[in-house]
Amino acid sequence: MSLSPRSLSSRSLSSRRAARRLAADAGLLVVAVAFLLPLAWVVLSAFDPHAGLRVKAPDGVTLDHFEAILTDEITFTPLLNSLLLCGGATALTVVCAALAAYPLSRYRSRLNRPFLLTILFATSLPITAIMVPVYALFVRVNLIDTMQGTIFFFAASQLPFGIWLMKNFMDGVPKELEEAAWTDGASSLQSLLRIVLPLMGPGVAVVTVFSFVMMWGNFFVPFMLLLSPDLMPASVSINDFFGNRGMVAYGQLAAFSIVYSTPVILLYVLISRRLGAGFALGGAVKG
Repeated sequence: MSLSPRSLSSRSLSSRRAARRLAADAGLLVVAVAFLLPLAWVVLSAFDPHAGLRVKAPDGVTLDHFEAILTDEITFTPLLNSLLLCGGATALTVVCAALAAYPLSRYRSRLNRPFLLTILFATSLPITAIMVPVYALFVRVNLIDTMQGTIFFFAASQLPFGIWLMKNFMDGVPKELEEAAWTDGASSLQSLLRIVLPLMGPGVAVVTVFSFVMMWGNFFVPFMLLLSPDLMPASVSINDFFGNRGMVAYGQLAAFSIVYSTPVILLYVLISRRLGAGFALGGAVKG
């Protein structure tokens, strides 16, 4: 029995869809392999006594690379410096972004759009273009080679994008909830702290993770603003594994990379529930 033209067209459409899906899956597989290869090298080389540039099964299993790097000078002090720098700057970024995003979200003004466009432009400025004047300014105000100066600059560099993210999440919180609190005598700051921020937990989590990750992997800023070796974070001290004339301690570099990545992974795991949560405002403004 011959098939109708409609059936042939339907089969042809299904085959084309299957081919496109197969091509998309193949492309995603290639991308996944491209990302997994460096991770595989890090994990395998950390336990390989003869680690090199190639991705290969270890000749044996050893913990000598971890024993070599787990010292105060190589790992613990730089990691502590990174936690102080990135943790302090992230907290400052989240607080300032929330305070700046609140009036932009709740009050209408002719200056809102120009201000948002200005801070959007600030996010596109390359960090290398502003480091020379920043360095000169820090020298004048005695903030060069200080943890607090680097924290301030880290926070300032992440604040524009943090404000954008925070405002978008804040727009999703109904204003009626605040108006009810204002009727009961709450101030704007109290409504922000007790109503808006708890309801936009996913937004605060996103800004926190994004800011921390961007600062954690930043090499150029602390390399320019910090001069003392005992103040260097792990993002700068990792450069010590690259020796002269191409000599690199690959095994120790891989072991240090695993330890260095652990705080970021732990941070994401701790707040992953908030990242995937919704606002849960069902019925909050009804009645």
